[in-house]
Amino acid sequence: MKSQDIAIVGILLAVGAIARLIATALVPSPIVPNFVIIFYCLAIMLIAPRFKEALGIGIVGGIISALISHSLFPPANLISEPLGAIVCLAVFLATKERIKFAPALSTLVATVVSGLVFVAIVMILVMIAPGMLYKAFTATSLYAFFSLMMVTIVLPTAILNTVVAQILYIPAARVLSRGRA
Repeated sequence: MKSQDIAIVGILLAVGAIARLIATALVPSPIVPNFVIIFYCLAIMLIAPRFKEALGIGIVGGIISALISHSLFPPANLISEPLGAIVCLAVFLATKERIKFAPALSTLVATVVSGLVFVAIVMILVMIAPGMLYKAFTATSLYAFFSLMMVTIVLPTAILNTVVAQILYIPAARVLSRGRA
């Protein structure tokens, strides 16, 4: 990556972290846009990095998310965000020439994948792995927990992220194209 691209990624991730902290402080709800995901998706869509660079952006996003998360198991971000970043890159590269709302679609799919992986990790490491919880949770209750998390937290967050990313992408792309001309 060029130094200008690294600066863009750093600024966007910092803005995402600050926006997430402010949003969670002002709106005490589990359903607020995840600005770290929005801004790492924006960074990926604006600079179109290579695979390993997108992975690196996701790792940094995962570290930031883990540090500022109020979730049940913050370290799960260290896996879910890099996967979300890779998915964002793949979807965006596959759709940017064919779909007008490629930024929205890329962010939606990246957020859903990140959330799905996060919930799966929480279920495996927190609810299932300790062994004693096998007795407390049945397959039905685990499925109900997974479904509840996906429907009440992941999907609404994905929808909010999608709208915000699409709105921010257009002016950000214009500003970036002016700076590179």
